[in-house]
Amino acid sequence: MNIFQAVILGMVQGLTEFLPISSTAHLKIVPVALGWGDPGVAFTAVIQLGSIFSVVWYFWQDLTKIAVGAYKSIVTSDYQSPDFRMAVGIGLGTIPIVFLGY
Repeated sequence: MNIFQAVILGMVQGLTEFLPISSTAHLKIVPVALGWGDPGVAFTAVIQLGSIFSVVWYFWQDLTKIAVGAYKSIVTSDYQSPDFRMAVGIGLGTIPIVFLGY
């Protein structure tokens, strides 16, 4: 795989990541359709780590606010605060994918 192909697949990943369709499938279909062959599991994993990094970077302030707010809520026993409730919701929403992914 050359730089041009990697850039094209990076754009495909970025453009399809937030659509309700599989960005992983596009990383398989596009290179095969263009005659480049399969980019491989390692490339797919690394490029998806880039997507995860960009989402965390974009939402960093929100995630920090929720984490700090949840910690303060636990210390003060204020379990009705919006930040605590959001942190619990994120935690509970993560549990199924952890088990299913495992």
